[in-house]
Parts: sequence; structure tokens; C-alpha cells
Amino acid sequence: MKIAVAGGTGVAGRLVVEVLRARGHAPVVLSRGQGVDLLSGSGLDVGLAGAEAVIDVSNVITTRRSVSVDFFDRAGRHLVAAAERAGVRHLVTLSIVGVDRVRSPYYAGKLRQEEIVRGGAVPWTILRATQFHEFAGQLLNGVPGPVAVVPAGRVQPIAVREVAEALAGLAPESPLAMAPELAGPRVESLVDMARRLIAAGGARRRPVLPLRVPGGMSSGGLLPTGAGPRGTQTFADWLREKTSAMPA
Repeated sequence: MKIAVAGGTGVAGRLVVEVLRARGHAPVVLSRGQGVDLLSGSGLDVGLAGAEAVIDVSNVITTRRSVSVDFFDRAGRHLVAAAERAGVRHLVTLSIVGVDRVRSPYYAGKLRQEEIVRGGAVPWTILRATQFHEFAGQLLNGVPGPVAVVPAGRVQPIAVREVAEALAGLAPESPLAMAPELAGPRVESLVDMARRLIAAGGARRRPVLPLRVPGGMSSGGLLPTGAGPRGTQTFADWLREKTSAMPA
């Protein structure tokens, strides 16, 4: 099956493409390097020609609400419209567990993306997944200075590859609308994850201070609320894998 992957060069997208190819599908990467611009819509009609399904893992790295909403609004509208013109039978979009419960500038854009998918004419599935194991490191990298202030909250982190495998499995099947939430195998403390990452040499060594933040993150808003598929790789497993691959 020909399956287009929007954001196919990103962290999750590269693995989605890899998994699709391993399963005998024909993935097509929708990226600027392949002549496709989601924000302008340029190249989408050519990129989607003959595609039966689309997996959208496109992303923007920002902490600004306006940037996030603008990106996911424009990219989402162009992708849905082009997919409808191409006769795509299934659009699978990756979203985030808690996106409708945790107030975040970035999440505002993801909610807009979900609204566009739901309102479009292309049959759809939205998969909300929990944070990746890399989340603690991303938080640490975003905090300069001699002390790392990390939100006091709990997450149920999952391996990126397991999310990619789930997306690749959904695309050839019938649309589900809202798929069951996908989460990792264990609930973890974000602060503890950050400290363990630093202790293992995976981030700059410095004290980690917990900060209770408003908006739902510190009160369990990022945890799944119901039954659903669960990954197998724990944060400890991921951390061992990451540190064993680091140069001595």
C-alpha cells in the first residue's frame, strides 16, 4: 500500500517510514526535501497522488501559542484538503494524551489540528500517545542556567518506535475516529526522570528542582484516563540503551 508520511524526516516520522517499509508498504515522505511544503500546500497534490492512506506526524518545535496554532492550522488545512482531492481513504494523525486537559501553548496548536481532522471529509483516526522517553531530556535542554527547574508531574512515557509501530498498524485498517490512548508501561515522575538522566550522563550535571505548574501537568493531566494499548520499553530500559550507545 502506498502510504504518505507527513513529517517523515522527524524523530517519529523516520521510524514510521522505516516500519512501513519493513512491513511491505510503499511509504512516501512529505517534506520540504521532497518538494512538499505543508504550510503553503505546495507539492502536496503530487506527493499524495495514488496514496491510499496518510500518517501525519508533522511537528513544530515552539513554546509560543501563536506559532503552534499557526503551524498546525495551516499544515492541517492544506493536508486534509489535498488528501480529499487525492481520494485518500484514511488519515491517521498523531496527537498527545492530555492535550485537551493540560493548558499549554503548544497543545493549543495540537487541539487545532485535531479540530481540522475531525471537520474534514477524509475518514480519520486520531491516536493520542503519551510523552516519549526523550521528554525529560527535552525539558532539561530547554532550561538554561546552573539549576534545572522541572515541572512536578507524572507521565507514562513510551518509546518512539512503539508509537511508530502503532501508527503504521493503524493506517492500512479502517478508520477508528478516536483510537484508544497509547501509553508506556509505567507511570514515572518527570523530576525523577530528569535526575536519572543526568546521573547516567545523558544531560548536563546540575541540581534539579521540582516546580508545581498550573494548567494540569502537575496534577496527572498527561496520564491516560482509560484502558488502551501499552508499550513494553520502560524508561529504565530506554535509559540503559541510550547510555550504552554514548561514547566512552
